[in-house]
Amino acid sequence: MEGFFFVSLKVALILLLVLHCVAAHGRHGVGEQPLSKIAIHRALFALHDNASIKAEPALLGTKGEDSQWVTVELVCPDPSGDDWVAVFSPAKFNSSTCPPGDEPRQQAPYICSAPIKYMFANESNSGYSKTGKTSLKFQLINQRADFSFALFSGGLSNPKLLAVSNIINFANPKAPLYPRLSQGKSWNEMTVTWTSGYNVIEAVPFVEWGLKGESQTQSPAGTLTFKRNSMCGPPARTVGWRDPGFIHTSFLKELWPNSLYTYKLGHRLFNGTYIWSKSYNFKSSPYPGQDSLQRVVIFGDMGKAERDGSNEYSNYQPGSLNTTDQLIKDLDNIDIVFHIGDITYANGYISQWDQFTSQVEPIASTVPYMIASGNHERDAPGTGSFYDSNDSGGECGVLAETMFYVPAENRAKFWYSTDYGMFRFCVADSEHDWREGSEQYKSIENCLATADRQKQPWLIFIAHRVLGYSSTYWEDGSFGEPMGRESLQKLWQKYKVDMAFFGHVHNYERTCPIYQNQCVNTERSHYSGTVNGTINVIVGGGGSHLSDFGPVQTSWSLYKDSDFGFVKLTAFDHSSLLLEYKKSSDGKVYDSFTISRDYRDVLACVHDGCEPVTLAS
Repeated sequence: MEGFFFVSLKVALILLLVLHCVAAHGRHGVGEQPLSKIAIHRALFALHDNASIKAEPALLGTKGEDSQWVTVELVCPDPSGDDWVAVFSPAKFNSSTCPPGDEPRQQAPYICSAPIKYMFANESNSGYSKTGKTSLKFQLINQRADFSFALFSGGLSNPKLLAVSNIINFANPKAPLYPRLSQGKSWNEMTVTWTSGYNVIEAVPFVEWGLKGESQTQSPAGTLTFKRNSMCGPPARTVGWRDPGFIHTSFLKELWPNSLYTYKLGHRLFNGTYIWSKSYNFKSSPYPGQDSLQRVVIFGDMGKAERDGSNEYSNYQPGSLNTTDQLIKDLDNIDIVFHIGDITYANGYISQWDQFTSQVEPIASTVPYMIASGNHERDAPGTGSFYDSNDSGGECGVLAETMFYVPAENRAKFWYSTDYGMFRFCVADSEHDWREGSEQYKSIENCLATADRQKQPWLIFIAHRVLGYSSTYWEDGSFGEPMGRESLQKLWQKYKVDMAFFGHVHNYERTCPIYQNQCVNTERSHYSGTVNGTINVIVGGGGSHLSDFGPVQTSWSLYKDSDFGFVKLTAFDHSSLLLEYKKSSDGKVYDSFTISRDYRDVLACVHDGCEPVTLAS
């Protein structure tokens, strides 16, 4: 009998391990950056006299456009189904552009820089393999350098360079572009960050802004950049490196609440001329505690995609672009956006950050686009990441910290608080230690403790990695990312956090109001009265590869959907809140619930969340 017990135990453990591996695969998906499929260092020189590639128009942006479609005509005398076209920027991509001290150059052309995008030659014409002729369309964005196209045979793993195109330029490659707004360190401050090709030794950056229809003022901007040696490993330090240009941030202060402002980006050249962007609008934040309609969008793990279909790998396009387009369509009904980690999935291919800021520009230039740090922004071995992987592809947080502003005391420690009207948001950094006693833990507690719940009743916790309550992790609620879960859950209970939002798992799931693995409320769609547990919401279906759910049906999981989508919170007043989960494919609501309560319900004594009292008379 004893032997049978141990055999059964062994079988159970093996089954457990298999299930865990299946769940882990579903949780993280493929996660590959499309450009990483290209073995560019193995490229061979095989120029063919009868192969050609021509791109037009040669000059882009003549009317101020920051993106334009280019037609590429191919001729190949010996076509194959695995021929492909790469877009390089800068246009010259041979060994003359390689940094000194790079690896030994064993063959021509020795290309040491990955392309910024690629497309297979038969993408738009299945007959290419027979005729050797086709026409492709690429969308290029202004990225501060010229472009060329190259025709390769041999597929992505054994590329042979057959032909190189003419050079394509933007009329003003250095133009100020892709503004992204963020809340400043105070409620009445908006920051504007943008990218240009102008260093401070060439031009003075600033923002011209003011109330719509009234006189405008000018505010200076700071300028940041980084070099290859700021990267922590490959590919960001090797084939993925591309000059990021210059990133400027201006702080627009003492804003009037709820007011419409116009702004445009400017650079004053030292010869006295000015370079201007187009004009943009934003609405300033309400005063903290203001009773008005306030709408917040939250999602994670979106990534970037190409509207021309290039770089397609593992089905990024439908989710990422659909999420972006649904938000643009509803932008008049959105006040602030939180993208909670895994921003671009550039994974060390730096050109992709320009692509992403271009993709979200209609959103980020109009409403504050707040980000959180995820594993694909920060994690790199030996760099102080809490998780010792290379999910960032050697970026180690530098790109996220520089390309986007957040109101953190130290942007390398990506945790912060921000207020929006009746909301207090406490944004954590799951890639740093957040266990009790850590620097981050103290900061999170300070954010929660300093919320005035009479004025800001809606207290929201945000982080990238899920702290346990995810059916994709398939076990019970005590599993998941264990570091800090018990400590942080105690804080949520003590300070009566309404909801905790997470990404990392690429699907949607919400729990009951929960504390220590137990539902504290039997309702499913409407909550009222005492805040005695926190609703956990996973909203990691922004656009990257979807995750499956595990086989265990947990008691605390109220709604699950493995699809692309996002959450919208609408605060109607101090006592009424609506959550809606919308799918990116159609923008329709597939899950929702409401909360209604009074201030005394927040003050009420609950388990592990009571203020000390006495009976003194």
